[in-house]
Amino acid sequence: MFQLHLVHWNAVVYPSFEEAVMEGDGLAVIGVFLKLGAHHEGLQTLVDALPAIKHKDTVIEFDVFDPSCLLPPCPDYWTYAGSLTTPPLTESVTWIIKKQPIEVDEDQLEAFRMLLFTSDGEEEKRMVDNFRPLQPLMNRTVRSSFQIRHLMDIEAQYSDHAQQIRP
Repeated sequence: MFQLHLVHWNAVVYPSFEEAVMEGDGLAVIGVFLKLGAHHEGLQTLVDALPAIKHKDTVIEFDVFDPSCLLPPCPDYWTYAGSLTTPPLTESVTWIIKKQPIEVDEDQLEAFRMLLFTSDGEEEKRMVDNFRPLQPLMNRTVRSSFQIRHLMDIEAQYSDHAQQIRP
């Protein structure tokens, strides 16, 4: 499973991303899981633009894309206060992780794998395996937008069933 991050900064309070990234209420990131499967038409608009921004620090105008097409139809999510997953790793992010994945095809994923960590003219280093290992919860509270009661009921039924079949 892969994950797409839609990064936002609190422009009401901070005039730049660089300032927002240093503050506890500076960023919000929507995480969407990507599941290998069907072609995602909405994502293709973004994929088509990727060759123009292959190198780090490349900027292009891109004003005909609606990122809401990347959100799954299910409104459910988990949220918690956390940190960036890349340096400077500041504790400035309100994470919103969508519960349901969206499907993308292999060609679309491959287009993202062609992006580079390096600037034009530098030895190319592909932007792959750029995930951070799991981190301890550190007393964070993870909340959900949905009721998890049915999961607790299923676990209780499973536990009762397991006790009944023990010798």
